[in-house]
Amino acid sequence: MNQPASLPAAGPAKLFLLPIMTLAQREVVRFLRQRTRVIGALVQPILFWILFGAGLRGSFKPPEWAASSMTYQEYFFPGVAVMILMFTAIFSTISIIEDRKEGFLQGVLVSPVPRISIVLGKLLGGTILAVLQAVLFIFLGPLLKIVGLAPDFETGITLAGFLPLVLFLFLLGFSLTALGYLIAWPMESTQGFHAIMSVFLMPMWLLSGSFFPAGESGWLSWIIRANPLTYGVTGLRRILAPEAGLPSAPGNPSMSVCLSVTTVVCIIYVAIAVWMTLQRSTRNAR
Repeated sequence: MNQPASLPAAGPAKLFLLPIMTLAQREVVRFLRQRTRVIGALVQPILFWILFGAGLRGSFKPPEWAASSMTYQEYFFPGVAVMILMFTAIFSTISIIEDRKEGFLQGVLVSPVPRISIVLGKLLGGTILAVLQAVLFIFLGPLLKIVGLAPDFETGITLAGFLPLVLFLFLLGFSLTALGYLIAWPMESTQGFHAIMSVFLMPMWLLSGSFFPAGESGWLSWIIRANPLTYGVTGLRRILAPEAGLPSAPGNPSMSVCLSVTTVVCIIYVAIAVWMTLQRSTRNAR
């Protein structure tokens, strides 16, 4: 009798890459099927930008490193883009808690898939969603100016600056998704995740120079400078600045510093996420 041909064994590269792409695709499909997540992650920050920009335009004083003509809508714009990036990236990791309750996560963990592929797949999916929404908001800015909702807004984004913009957003989004992974992995309820969001992540965004300048002195300025997200916001502001060559200052670090800090923080978050996933836990056996 003829023996059935055996299936070729998957190579190491395929065994590593296939779960990454599969899990990332799953995150994107899940997101697109939940319309309320799209609305909540994009519409609310846009309203914040329009309303705060209109309300604070008269009282805003540009920081010393900025041009005297900078308006509050121009200053606040990178912060809102990072807000969209953060909300989308971190909220996408709530699926870890849901997957554990549904048994999907346990099935993935007992498979022969390398656990680093599980981590990278979840992070890649969340990052893609976050970058897409942040880019959409950035290109909505000029449109909102045309219709009169953001009359004071100017942006320096050009076609040549599109690739650096997307690459930096991807780096920052990957870092924020990894941070969300660290928070969600030990959690057993979405209520606990939202509590962490309220007491940790929102202050982290507010104290990143997104909402108000860091200032030159005082304890608050030192907290802002110690916040890793500050360097993501500043790096994005430099890419989007309508005038080239913003000077380096205590509240406005150089682009090289922003890239270095964001990259190092991203590596640390991912390394901890991989380490946590490699640990055996009884909650993943339920």
